[in-house]
Amino acid sequence: MVYCNGIGTTDNSRTPSCDAMSSKSIVGQLMLLLAVLVAPAASLDKVRFQQEGREATVSGKVLVTAQDGGLLLLATDGVLWIVQPDELIEHTADESPFTPLTADEMSRRVLGELPRGFDVHRTSHYLIFYNTSRDYASWCGSLFERLYMAFTNFWSRRGFELQSPEFPLTAIIFADKAAYTEFAKGELGESVQAIIGYFSLRTNRITMFDLTGTVSANRGSRGASAAQISRILSHPDSERNVATIVHEATHQIAFNCGLHTRYSDCPLWFSEGIALYFETPDLTSAKGWSTIGGVNRPRLQRFQEYAARRAPDSLVSLVRDDVRLRDTKNGLDAYAEAWALTYFLLKQHPKQYLAYLKTLSAKKPMEWDDPETRLREFQQAFGSDLRKLDAEMTRYMLRLK
Repeated sequence: MVYCNGIGTTDNSRTPSCDAMSSKSIVGQLMLLLAVLVAPAASLDKVRFQQEGREATVSGKVLVTAQDGGLLLLATDGVLWIVQPDELIEHTADESPFTPLTADEMSRRVLGELPRGFDVHRTSHYLIFYNTSRDYASWCGSLFERLYMAFTNFWSRRGFELQSPEFPLTAIIFADKAAYTEFAKGELGESVQAIIGYFSLRTNRITMFDLTGTVSANRGSRGASAAQISRILSHPDSERNVATIVHEATHQIAFNCGLHTRYSDCPLWFSEGIALYFETPDLTSAKGWSTIGGVNRPRLQRFQEYAARRAPDSLVSLVRDDVRLRDTKNGLDAYAEAWALTYFLLKQHPKQYLAYLKTLSAKKPMEWDDPETRLREFQQAFGSDLRKLDAEMTRYMLRLK
């Protein structure tokens, strides 16, 4: 998960890159740590402010007002704006209700922000903006819809009812990596070179590029056909790239359907663990998604290698804060452990996991827990004897094939 206001994935491995910043550290830099949560009002807020030399007026609802006057504003297009006191020019409210943009309105809004040449492909839940082939956009739309159905069914069967997304789920697909890099570097910085797709907490959108490479290789051609796309992306060499897109799409669904809340203090191991649990792609079916909960082979192999050198407090350090997952040197070990812990708990302690999920999903934006609180909440769900739980998990994962 990358938190330069986004969540992302590096090429073929999930090494933290922009991971060096969590949503918590972003807010720390933005001086909103002393925020006071306010219940969203029925009225529509209009906020005029200046950022980076540009003045903007945004309509939406204020989610948080800080003690220093700073605001967290949810715009009608789903974008989150953090407005500092010295950036705020005017804040007014009227009796108009907060109403998210419709699919038509969102389409016009996003197309107006993108370079020329983009079109939009609609599905039941998604708006997919693309300047690659329509077949590729359609392939991604089908993939996302299958994941959405499988994700919501998975949690409903386990007793956690998800909400319908407040906004159309939005994805942006560039024809090639160069155009994607140029567009995304404003949000991701230089780390964009290592990231093939990401979900942005700020914009609420997935951004990626055509993984087949056919459009950039055959400029001016129609691009790959649906059959060619399926053949290319079903190849074992493409598995990790497709897993990346599934991973980011899982984040988007989770943050839009009530599993997580953007800019809340959801432990990074937990949100990443869920995305890792779902990222095993099923490209054999046009309808179902049989591989959810399947063994994530790269993560299992990494964890089994890591097990011999794990520190005695490895589980505690993973749960109590996000430091290990943001470590660019050893982050892959932490990601493997996040997957292993999630897999183990869902398989062996599902009721306790659900109770813990409900605790975390209720967390509000801009309210931060200290490490002791995180640890206490975990122990309340899974028991105070973490050494015993750790030993049980390690045995289970070392026997897993």
